[in-house]
Amino acid sequence: MNKLFIPIVILLFGLLSGCGFGSDYEIKMAKPLYFNSEKDMPLEINVTEAGKAVKGLKVTAKLTMVTMDHGTNRVNLVEGKAGTYAGKVKLGMGGKYEIAFSLEKDGQKIEKVIDYVVKKPAGIASINGQWIKSEELAFTAFLNKLQLAMSRESAQKTYRGKQLDDELAYINAQEKMIDNKNQLLTQIIRLRSMSILGTEKGHHVTKEEIAAKMNLLHQQYDPSTAANKLIQQYGKAHFWQNEKKNVPMMLLSDKVANDLIDKTKAENPHTSLQEIRFLAQQKFEDLLVAQVNTLHISIF
Repeated sequence: MNKLFIPIVILLFGLLSGCGFGSDYEIKMAKPLYFNSEKDMPLEINVTEAGKAVKGLKVTAKLTMVTMDHGTNRVNLVEGKAGTYAGKVKLGMGGKYEIAFSLEKDGQKIEKVIDYVVKKPAGIASINGQWIKSEELAFTAFLNKLQLAMSRESAQKTYRGKQLDDELAYINAQEKMIDNKNQLLTQIIRLRSMSILGTEKGHHVTKEEIAAKMNLLHQQYDPSTAANKLIQQYGKAHFWQNEKKNVPMMLLSDKVANDLIDKTKAENPHTSLQEIRFLAQQKFEDLLVAQVNTLHISIF
């Protein structure tokens, strides 16, 4: 009788321990982890159990490189929404890492270990996994420089005396911001975000629309001596290739803006066109903020 009883007790203990705290927790990376030797990078995970978010955990992570001895990086993760836990960690290099997560709740603690390959970012930022590369940042800066050169040219033709001095002073002040990385990224994120929204709303862009927009851009730049000089220095063919890449996003963003103008007109049938455009612009900015909050944006 004793011989039968002992195996049954052992089996029962095994079943109970298999159903203990956190045994069914699943950890997944909420966003890719990259390395940057100059700054801390976001580490974010989702913790679920049977497909449902696990809340109220105290989570720490220890990252150890598998193939080389660079010590261990420890980071405390702060709880966010829907079972998301995030912190920041600075890694010296990319490669295969072992990440040991310690999860604690109500005095009970478990450890989960995953293997993860940390890579170098392929750009300076990403939106929903689509990279923004340094070349795009540089082209955006060039577009700003182009617009200011045309504004300076126009001011010199239009104004005289103090009014000209004031206009040129304003342009010179703007020129100092041309290479500001945050400002350039904001411009790119605005354009991409609203073009994504345009696609989500069912808009699309035709070849004819692209050709018409390109023609308008030629009409804008071609008469300007200042613009032509800069475009030649940049490389004319390269410039127009880059503009053509931007045109579909510009058109999609414009379609979102036109939707808002039409909606505002319908809501305010007796309002002037100038006021309609002002109200629609306010709605556009509100929509932009809402749209950005739905996207996964990472800046490196």
